Amino acid sequence: MKTAFFRRIARSGAAGEFALTTVLLFIAVTVVRWLRDPGSPAFIPDLNLALVVIGAVSGAVLTGLILTPLGRRTGGHMNPAVTVALWLMNAFPRRKVLPYALAQLAGSVAGAGLAWLAWGNAVSFPLVDHGAIRPAPTWSADTVFAAEVVGMAAVIFVVGLLVHGGHMRLVPYAIGLSVGLVIAILGPLSGGSINPARQLGPAVFAGRSTDLWVYLIAQILGSALGAWLYHLLPSGPKRNRTQRSETSEYRHRRRHRSGRTATRTHVAGSGSSGDRAVPVGHGGRPRAAAGSVGRPG
Repeated sequence: MKTAFFRRIARSGAAGEFALTTVLLFIAVTVVRWLRDPGSPAFIPDLNLALVVIGAVSGAVLTGLILTPLGRRTGGHMNPAVTVALWLMNAFPRRKVLPYALAQLAGSVAGAGLAWLAWGNAVSFPLVDHGAIRPAPTWSADTVFAAEVVGMAAVIFVVGLLVHGGHMRLVPYAIGLSVGLVIAILGPLSGGSINPARQLGPAVFAGRSTDLWVYLIAQILGSALGAWLYHLLPSGPKRNRTQRSETSEYRHRRRHRSGRTATRTHVAGSGSSGDRAVPVGHGGRPRAAAGSVGRPG
């Protein structure tokens, strides 16, 4: 029974999402460790400037992970809010939402833990604090919540616009750029998380439970808002009916195949193992799925 369970996890793509999110969080904490540790040769004392650099690095890393073979295989979500958004955009199967989200959150804790093992006490210094995100002291939880909702919705909608216009090749790069801008702009204010997995692991090791709920819930609501805006785009209903029809046809064909690996295609971090999605870095109109985003560190 245990073997069957792990096989189901592997087939769902959740194991790959765990690995990708682990790498993402390890790099995220590492970047903060080197740029915010006063004893580091790369230390940047000015927080605003440091967040600009962190945003640029995080965006580049995120794009790179989406474009890796594993990222193309799983879709490279690395963000529960992205997974939820893709489901709401009819681009991801509902049965895989929970396995993906749990794998991403587990990867968050694993990545933060690996960074602690790699860098030791350096990640626990006050300015590093295991890479945990902190809002500006003058910002209330309500304000942070609203900012994170808007930031996540904006990223999802930007991706939706590109997919709607048939510019799938640009999606991985647009994701990295959008995430980098959010970190640079919202970082000094709300923290610029836009990813529940970005905050969970670091918060666990830093012992920061205050307002953690904001960073776990706001992004989910933001992704739902972004998906809703996506459906308002012209010809959205017709497009989505076509997506559902082609997905059903594809599943029907899979049930009658044996001993063969189904073809997978996906949109910059939005594909799924076993259900067809839009090709990342391939042109054309969306076929069986659309959109996706990841989140940085």
